[in-house]
Amino acid sequence: MDFHPTEEQAAAAGLAARIFSDLATHERLAATGTGSDAELWKALTAAGLTAAVEEIGLLGLVLLLEEQGRTTAQVPYAATCVYGILPVAAHGSPEQRARLLPALGSGDAVATGAFPARGRITAEGGRLTGTAPTVPWLRDATHVLVPDAERALWLVPTDEPGVRTSPVETTAPWSAGRLVLSEADAERIGSDGAYEHTLAAARTAFAGLQAGVCAGSLARAVDHTSTREQFGRPLSTNQGVMLRAADAYMDTEAIRVTTYEAAWRIDQGLAAHEHALTAAWWASEAGKRVVHAGQHLHGGMGADLDHPVHRHFLWGRQLDAYLGCGSELLAELGASIAEGEQA
Repeated sequence: MDFHPTEEQAAAAGLAARIFSDLATHERLAATGTGSDAELWKALTAAGLTAAVEEIGLLGLVLLLEEQGRTTAQVPYAATCVYGILPVAAHGSPEQRARLLPALGSGDAVATGAFPARGRITAEGGRLTGTAPTVPWLRDATHVLVPDAERALWLVPTDEPGVRTSPVETTAPWSAGRLVLSEADAERIGSDGAYEHTLAAARTAFAGLQAGVCAGSLARAVDHTSTREQFGRPLSTNQGVMLRAADAYMDTEAIRVTTYEAAWRIDQGLAAHEHALTAAWWASEAGKRVVHAGQHLHGGMGADLDHPVHRHFLWGRQLDAYLGCGSELLAELGASIAEGEQA
């Protein structure tokens, strides 16, 4: 395994860090509410950071999503990449790649996904029927990647006559919505195995986003406890504070290293199902601990819903359960290991 970023990956991550830190400020996020920041999205796409994902791969995307997570920037970046650019590039036909990737890369098209498959949507003759109760960034999306009950992948334009959407508010401000399909026209993306590959990539990417959320939460806690004094000395000099911060740091690094491993394996075309589950489990269980610690280390300020650290808490809890909570992921991982031993 080689976790060292390539020159292209490092350059993209550095550019993303500058754009997110410049535009995803506390004031702009507060003004955005639960919607997406259109100006920030335009800046990202104009800088080529969506189109670049085809070249820098999943590991490169993870590095960029860490930067998004640090600032909790409200743009459909993760969704467009893992439910649009990557699956179309990996599983789409030459015609689909030529038609869809330019618009997704330029930001003219926005993708999201009704993941994971819950068996609520059926396909018959290229028409989909069913409901996905909560789809992240659906309010921004022009296309939705939908797995049917048989786990075949379909791409559905949101302006089709048989598609209805309505706003849904989630724990994190992800411009989510409810998707209702009634014999909606769709096009097939890939064949057998495309769903499993896309789900593993999505779990890995959102684990990377969680690593960034946790790093941002911890950075705010370190800054607060280093400058806030109690009894004439900084809070950070108290042993209990240091231990709590150290545990949060170790949890954050565990999320990061397991995510890098899963992303590297997927980029190399190696088996990564269990590695993606491991990364997602760490993102769920450890991520939950870190964002709680970040809030607690702020003391009474952490209870203020308008404080910047509260957004990290909301994102951390949303990511904790988005693609499977810890116990669900652990059960799936155990079943996969047991199945492999019996084979």
